[in-house]
Amino acid sequence: MTFTPEQSTVTEISPRDLYARLLSAQPLFILDVRNEEEFKRMPVEGHATLRTLNLPYFDFIEDEEAALARLPKDVEEFIVICAKGGASQYVAEVLNNHGYRAVSLSEGMIGWGNYYDVRDVVKADWGRIVQIARPARGDLSFAVISDGQAALVDPLRHIQVYRELIENAGARLTAILDTHVHADHISGGPALSKETGAPYYIHPYDAIHPIDMLPAVIAYEPLRDGQTFQIGQVRITTIWYPGHTLGQVNFLAETPDGGRYLFTGDGIFLRSFGRPDLGGKGEAWTPILYRSMFEWLPRHLTDDTVILPAHFSTLDEDAGNGIFAAPFAQVRAQNDSLQPRSLEEFTSYVLSHLPVFPPEYVEIKRVNIGLVEACEGKASELELGKNICALAG
Repeated sequence: MTFTPEQSTVTEISPRDLYARLLSAQPLFILDVRNEEEFKRMPVEGHATLRTLNLPYFDFIEDEEAALARLPKDVEEFIVICAKGGASQYVAEVLNNHGYRAVSLSEGMIGWGNYYDVRDVVKADWGRIVQIARPARGDLSFAVISDGQAALVDPLRHIQVYRELIENAGARLTAILDTHVHADHISGGPALSKETGAPYYIHPYDAIHPIDMLPAVIAYEPLRDGQTFQIGQVRITTIWYPGHTLGQVNFLAETPDGGRYLFTGDGIFLRSFGRPDLGGKGEAWTPILYRSMFEWLPRHLTDDTVILPAHFSTLDEDAGNGIFAAPFAQVRAQNDSLQPRSLEEFTSYVLSHLPVFPPEYVEIKRVNIGLVEACEGKASELELGKNICALAG
């Protein structure tokens, strides 16, 4: 059977509307009609109120009645999802023709995977701190905008969203700051630097591939501990925080009204912290991470310092407004990883909670320091699936 989207009269839901409904925690039911392997690699995730069934598209082609019989009877509306949007429209139409209520996610998982959500963390007379999230992957990046200047922290691969944000703010990009050379996603930093002329900053310890031991061939400016950037009225200080990578840093933004905002990258998350084994040296780097987490970082933090990480694990970490941030006192209380431990206890805890090592992460590191190039198709393939930079629970 051949089916094209133009033949369908099924109502579509956009990735933006899907994300709004996921954040609202209202009961939702997703019918994912991709094959089982694709579904397991990258499902749509939400609050506990989200229910999901994987029922491949071809099941409806081969035996429509049998497929329909597997659907729960207590669902008011099915959100049908496929890879690109065509198969989900077909299945949604089948459901509608049998008395169910169903909508199709426009552009399928491709559209969901490439959707970015932009919202202000804080907006004041001095300027703004903006969160740019890629919810399908749990990736977070940020912009600091003040007095016509802008800095980006951990920009993601699709750089158009950052160009539009800065242009609409009437600002000029003056600094691109990566907390580390990422392994789970391709950074937009080098491309933005090449396009805008704004300097791209990484710590020099991260400018060497940890497994290949080859130096970066991208243009970058070296970061150092204590280095400062003035973005309008906002002062940003670099804090070296090795452990997840040897060049991992945090950036502390201090605003004129006394606000303190710490961009932690993969240093600490709201409910976990960055795994130390992505350089292939988990046992060697764990003690370094311990010193960063329990000895160096507390010197720079106050209880009201707002933690802004580079990833979230679940939508339950949302503060209720689509923002993934919390004061350090709250993070310390809810993040079991930050509870006091001896080095021996910490090492045992870390090494017993390491998730599977994704082989794609080695190649993404190569891309991010320019050792290899990735076309759009290859980049999408490397980034498929949610990030797993955090320690497993």
